[in-house]
Amino acid sequence: MGSRSLPLDSPNSAYERNIIDDTNKASRIGERGLGHHESNGVVEKVSSPLRREVVNRSSFSMRSHEMDETDLEGGKLEEDSNKTMRSSNTAAKIHNQALLSGLAYCISSCSMILVNKFVLSSYDFNAGISLMLYQNLISVIIVSMLSSLGFISVEPLTGRLIKVWLPVNAIFVGMLITSMFSLKYINVAMVTVLKNVTNVITAVGEMYLFNKHHDNRVWAALFLMIISAISGGITDLSFHAVGYAWQILNCFLTASYSLTLRRIMDTAKQVTKSGNLNEFSMVLLNNALSLPLGVLLIIVFNEVDYLSRTPLLRLPDFWVVMTLSGFLGLAISFTSMWFLHQTGATTYSLVGSLNKIPLSVAGILLFKVPTSLENSASIFFGLLAGVFFARSKLRER
Repeated sequence: MGSRSLPLDSPNSAYERNIIDDTNKASRIGERGLGHHESNGVVEKVSSPLRREVVNRSSFSMRSHEMDETDLEGGKLEEDSNKTMRSSNTAAKIHNQALLSGLAYCISSCSMILVNKFVLSSYDFNAGISLMLYQNLISVIIVSMLSSLGFISVEPLTGRLIKVWLPVNAIFVGMLITSMFSLKYINVAMVTVLKNVTNVITAVGEMYLFNKHHDNRVWAALFLMIISAISGGITDLSFHAVGYAWQILNCFLTASYSLTLRRIMDTAKQVTKSGNLNEFSMVLLNNALSLPLGVLLIIVFNEVDYLSRTPLLRLPDFWVVMTLSGFLGLAISFTSMWFLHQTGATTYSLVGSLNKIPLSVAGILLFKVPTSLENSASIFFGLLAGVFFARSKLRER
C-alpha cells in the first residue's frame, strides 16, 4: 500500500502488460502440452527459454496460490487464538469479580458487628434502640435516593403490602434490638457461637411448620453447635447473665423471622404491583416500617432521658462512627446480593460460615477479651460446627 502506482502509458507498464499477455498464452499452450505428454506417460523436457519462463511463471503462480491459502489458514488460527484469549480474559474477569464481591461481603459483615460493639461497649452507649433507629434511617435515605435516581428499582409501599409485612417487621425490629443489647454485654466471639443456636431452632421449626426432615449429618452438626454453645458459656471468663438472656431471645426471634418470612413471602409478592419483591424492596420495607416502631420503643424504654443527658452526642467522632455503622448495615445487603450473584448459594453459605472465624479472632484481639484455653477451644469447636452444618445442608439440598 505504501508504493506508488505506475502510469498506464509508461514504458514499464506496457512491458508488464506484454509479459502478462505472453504468459497467459504460453501457459495455456503449456498446459495443453503437458496434458498431452502426461497422457503418453512421458513429460517432455522443456528446452526453450520462453517455455522455461512460462513454466517458472506457472510454478510461481501456483506457489502464490498456496501461500494465499496458508495465509488464510494462518488468519483462521490467529482468529481462534484471539477467541481463546478473549475467553480466558472473560473467565479471569469473572473470577476477579467473585473474589472482589466475596471480599467486600466479608469485610462489611465483620465490620458491622465490630463497629456496633465499639459503639456500645467502648463508648459505653446505653441506647441500643436509638442506634438501631439511626442506622435504619440512613438505609431508608440511601435506598430512596438510589431509587429516585434510577439506579435500583423498589416496589411502592402500598397499604396492602404494609399490612401483610407488619408481622415480619415487628419480629425484625425485635431481632435487631436484642442483638444490640446482647452485643453490649457479651464478647463478639461468644455472640458468634451462640448465634448457632438459631440454626437449631430454625431446623425444628422447619420440621413442624413445613414438614421438612433433615438427614443425620445435619442433626449431628446441630448437636455439635449446642455442645459448643454450652461449653463456651461455662468457660466464658466474662460471662454476663443479662447478655446471655438477650442473646437467647435473639436466637428465637431470628429463627422466627426466617420462618415467618418464608411463610409470608408468597402472599407479599401477590400484593405487589410487579408480582415480585426484590432485596432492595425488602430493605426499604423493613427499615421504613421500623422507624415509627423504633420511636415508640425509645419512649417506652426511656432512652429519651438518656439521650438528653449523654455527652456522647456532642462528640463529632461519635457521630462519624454511628454514621459508619449505618452505611455498613446497608453495605451488607448490597454486597451479599453482589456476592450471591457472582458465585452461588453454595459458595455464599460456606464463606458466610468461614467468615465467623476471623470475626471471632478480631473481636477477641481488638477488645482485649479475657479468655482461657478451654473457652478458646469451645469457640473454635463451635465455629467448625457451623462450617460442618453449612456443608451438611448443602449436601442435603
